[in-house]
Amino acid sequence: MPFLDKIQRWADERPHDTAVVVGNSRHTWAELRDAATAMLGYGSATTVLSEPNSVGFVARYAAAVAGERRCAVLDPQWPLRMTDEVASRIVESAEIAASVDLIDGDPSSTFLIGLTSGTTSVPKAFTRSRRSWQVSFDASIEFFGLSQDDRTLAPGPLSASLNLYALSECLYAGAAFHTLESFDVGDAHAAIRHDGITRLVVAPTMLRLLSERGLAGDVDASGIRSIICAGSKLDARTLEAARRWAPHAAIYEYYGASELSFVSGTRLAASEPLDVGGTGIGTPFPGVELRILDDAGVSVPDGDHGNISVRSGMVSNGYLWGDDGQALRCLDGWYTVGDQGYVDNGVLHILGRRSDMIITSGKNVYPHEVELALASVPGIEVAVAAGAPDDIRGQKVIAGVVPAYGAVTATQLRTGLDGLLARDKRPLQYYLLSELPMTDRGKVSRKVLLDWIKNHDPRASLLG
Repeated sequence: MPFLDKIQRWADERPHDTAVVVGNSRHTWAELRDAATAMLGYGSATTVLSEPNSVGFVARYAAAVAGERRCAVLDPQWPLRMTDEVASRIVESAEIAASVDLIDGDPSSTFLIGLTSGTTSVPKAFTRSRRSWQVSFDASIEFFGLSQDDRTLAPGPLSASLNLYALSECLYAGAAFHTLESFDVGDAHAAIRHDGITRLVVAPTMLRLLSERGLAGDVDASGIRSIICAGSKLDARTLEAARRWAPHAAIYEYYGASELSFVSGTRLAASEPLDVGGTGIGTPFPGVELRILDDAGVSVPDGDHGNISVRSGMVSNGYLWGDDGQALRCLDGWYTVGDQGYVDNGVLHILGRRSDMIITSGKNVYPHEVELALASVPGIEVAVAAGAPDDIRGQKVIAGVVPAYGAVTATQLRTGLDGLLARDKRPLQYYLLSELPMTDRGKVSRKVLLDWIKNHDPRASLLG
């Protein structure tokens, strides 16, 4: 059962307690159950949801996974042509009957079709079983310490997997879930002030915005007990701002992948010193076995890098389409998405995708570790690293930076990396960026940065 049996239980036991809040609208547990039940007669075997956040979205999502129905949640900001293409592929693959009751289907059955970006314009689609998310809920509730007394705010779009999972997890746990109709820093601060938010689920960039503007605007976040961050490791500036703004919050970082679910995580208590600039992302999640394997599926020694591989009940079923044989591989029962890393004293260190690796003078450098180190240099908002062609070295490490404030020099960056990054991994050239290099789909792109540099684009100017 993902969460429908639990919604029925909370509606019976606590009918008037708040279940979901979206902006100024809310549903109690009884209202959510009744709204979802009323929608069952209008659905089909497979539902495609592509709409902004609302309480209606939550009810439609619950109805869309009743019985053996399944649901795909698409980004409403996608171009119409892409939405239509993905929706037509999903509906064509449906071969199940719709449910007339708000109940959970067989645990082994598919309930969610997830979308993840790939090298083509059409996202890859993978499927999740009901059992895989139940196992995930049990693990994350244990790790994050979620209780029914918590009020979770995940202020981003519910079409993003981070927020959709947070909603589902709260429905399963019987904890109030809050979000916004669309992300706005002021609205998020207002929810924290007035709704008794105890738990934040946010991406790193969003946490920095909320923390820094919260400090500047004297927004009281002392009631927040936990902050859960995913997407990338937190940089020094974000960690410091979050610690000052929410002084009583434990900060959780975790690594996972859409196809694998949770892999590893770490908890930084309010009183613990900050650990910045490194690549460590904690120990294996509850219920996860972790190994670093080479391409033949053989374990490598501690400290050596290879494919981050897992065995757990949270792994997805695989792909409906878009599988190139590399996106999700099984190495003798161990699953990997190709992310590279190593284990040191039981802690997993993330290096990034092998396809992003820079080979310079015979040495392997992962842009992710360069970016983390640069983001820890005072005065840097964000950094993007890449490998540029070089006649002598094969490739050379270059980096573009967006300053947090004022001017920045190459000398300042080189000095700032002392003690944070080995010399043979440091960029040979630095570029001042007027904006982040992004793809048409809104993702930071190292290729776009290299194109800017090659074409002398004014958005990337060489720092002397």
